[in-house]
Amino acid sequence: MTGGGLVPAVEEAFREARDLDAPLNHRLSVVADRVRTLNPVFAEGVDRLIARLQHADAGAGAPGVGDAMPNFVLPDQSGRLVTLEAAAANGPVAISFNRGHWCPYCRLNLAAMADAYPEIAATGGQVLAIVPERQRFTAVLTADTGATFPVLTDMDNGYALSLNLAVWVGAEMTVLIARAGWDIPKYQDNNAWVLPIPATFVVGTDGIIVARHIEPDYRRRMEMADLITSLRLAATVRTRSSPLREAD
Repeated sequence: MTGGGLVPAVEEAFREARDLDAPLNHRLSVVADRVRTLNPVFAEGVDRLIARLQHADAGAGAPGVGDAMPNFVLPDQSGRLVTLEAAAANGPVAISFNRGHWCPYCRLNLAAMADAYPEIAATGGQVLAIVPERQRFTAVLTADTGATFPVLTDMDNGYALSLNLAVWVGAEMTVLIARAGWDIPKYQDNNAWVLPIPATFVVGTDGIIVARHIEPDYRRRMEMADLITSLRLAATVRTRSSPLREAD
């Protein structure tokens, strides 16, 4: 299959995986397996990218459990400014970094969070998703996944870069992604070809990270059961004075 035929095939795989009654990572593997079958060249390029990132221990320098999560001020899909400090004042927060509306793995991740949101809310928790895309595309992502939580725009990956979570996709994947039909420069309004490493941080009301999941292999994400367990844990942690204001 030529690169240009990959997008509609991936969309079909996304819809099939979205409707499965299965854990998130099983659904993600449905898309990964379909890509490998339909376009081995693309899949092998992804394997090389992930091997490079894993060899470099990409994401390891991000804040860890017990660290204060730096505050941010980012616009949501409607243009409203959202801060971590204000969100955490209302309960534990799951912060989910995703590559964009075009990425089927990210859409499955956010769709799973949307499906699990009643359970998430029952813990007293909430979700803030972050992507490096213009607001017109975060609106698409919101509609496509059924997300009822904010999807925030991190232009030029500024916040992700500050957390050591942003990576260049490399010359090979730049060509393969573009050839497949995904226009990253248009979505991000820049030509950097930098994407965030998918990551989830669970932050307590005191601004301290209770759990994190950082995965250079973007085809794998934190399971919803683990996310909900972490939010429950965060809800039981005794509130301390928040360090978020000092992190501004």
